[in-house]
Amino acid sequence: MDAKQTMDNHQSRFKAFRLMPVASALLGLSVVGAAQAVPVLEISRTQTAAVNPNAVDTVTVNEPFISRRADPWVIRDDDGSYYFIASVPEFDRIELRHAKTIDGLRQATPKTLWRKHETGPMSIDIWAPELHKIDGRWYIYFAASNKDVRFHNRMFVLGLEGDSPMTGQWQELGKLQSAQDAFSLDATSFSLKGERYFIWAQQDKAKRYNTGLVIAKMLSPTQLSDNETIISEPLLDWERLGFKVNEGAAVLVKNGKVFVTYSASATDDRYAMGLLWADENADLLDPKSWHKSVNPIFTTEPSLNRFGPGHNSFVLAEDGKTELMFYHARNYLELQGTPLTDGNRHTYYRAIRWSADGFPVFDNQQSDSQTLHRQDTQSR
Repeated sequence: MDAKQTMDNHQSRFKAFRLMPVASALLGLSVVGAAQAVPVLEISRTQTAAVNPNAVDTVTVNEPFISRRADPWVIRDDDGSYYFIASVPEFDRIELRHAKTIDGLRQATPKTLWRKHETGPMSIDIWAPELHKIDGRWYIYFAASNKDVRFHNRMFVLGLEGDSPMTGQWQELGKLQSAQDAFSLDATSFSLKGERYFIWAQQDKAKRYNTGLVIAKMLSPTQLSDNETIISEPLLDWERLGFKVNEGAAVLVKNGKVFVTYSASATDDRYAMGLLWADENADLLDPKSWHKSVNPIFTTEPSLNRFGPGHNSFVLAEDGKTELMFYHARNYLELQGTPLTDGNRHTYYRAIRWSADGFPVFDNQQSDSQTLHRQDTQSR
C-alpha cells in the first residue's frame, strides 16, 4: 500500500460495526498457529469457568482513568513508584507522569520530555511511546513519521542522561533499524532467561495486509539482531475489519508461558484485543512456538460504554502480585471525525485474573470497577 492510499484509507470514515461480546473467560477457546490458520489446541470449558457477574456487587459503567491519552504504558520502578506514558491526541510530543501510587498518576503533572521536529523523519505522528529500564538505564521507544511522506512510520529511541526520567536530560539515539526497512510502530521490549527481545508491528512488503507482529533479539538497547520472525499475521476475520492489522503488543511472562496481547482491525469500535502465547522454554524466534486465540479476548461492550479497547500494557499493583491491565477505549460509538482526528481515546485500567490452567482471563463483560472490587475483596 503506498502512502497516498494509506492516507486516503485513514481519512475515510469507518462504518459503525459492533463486535459481538466474547465470553467473560476463555470459554472453549480454539487457537491457531500464529502465522498459519490451522487449529492446534482447544481449552475445555471445565478448565476456564466463567465468572458469575452476580458474585460482584459493584456494577458500574467504566469511567476514564486519564482522559484523552491513548496507547497507555505504565511501568513500576524498583522503588515501587509508577511512571505513565502515552500518545497525546496532538501526536506532537512525548510526556511523562510519575507518582508513588497508581491512583496518584491520575492527578500527576505531566512533563514534556521531547517534541517533534519541524521537518524530517520525526516531524509528525509521534505514536505509542514506551518507557523501559534496561540494565539500569532508561529508554523510550516510539514511532514517528515524516510530514512530507505521511505514514512513513519508523521506530526511534530516546536515552536518558541521568537517573531520574522526570529530571534527567533525554537524548535522541536515532532510528531503531529493523532488517526490513518498512512501516513499523508499537515497539515493546521484554527479557527472558538472560535474553532481551523486541516485538513490534511492521508492514511486510510481500504480504497483503497492513501490519503483523515481528520478534527479534536485541543486541543492545538501540540495535536489533537481523534474525527477525513474524509471530502473528491478521488472518482471522475479526483482525481484518477496516484494516488488516496486528499491533500494540504487550507481554506477560507467567506460569511457564510468554503471553502476548495485541490489537487488531481499525481503531474505531471494531478495534479489539487478541492473545498469543508460547512456552517460556521454547525458541521464541520459531513461529511454530507460538499459538493464537481464534477469538478476541477483549472487545467493545456497549453496556459499559466501552468502544474499541486496545493497545494495552500490564503492570503489578501496589500489592506486588495483582496484574493490572491499562488500555485505551472511547466511551461512545460514533466517531467525531476519523479515528486519527477523534482524540477521545481515554486510558482505563482493570485487574485480570488467572484460570486454573494458568491463562489470563480478561472478563470482557465486566466493568473495570468490578474486576478491581473483586481483587480488593479477595485481598482482605
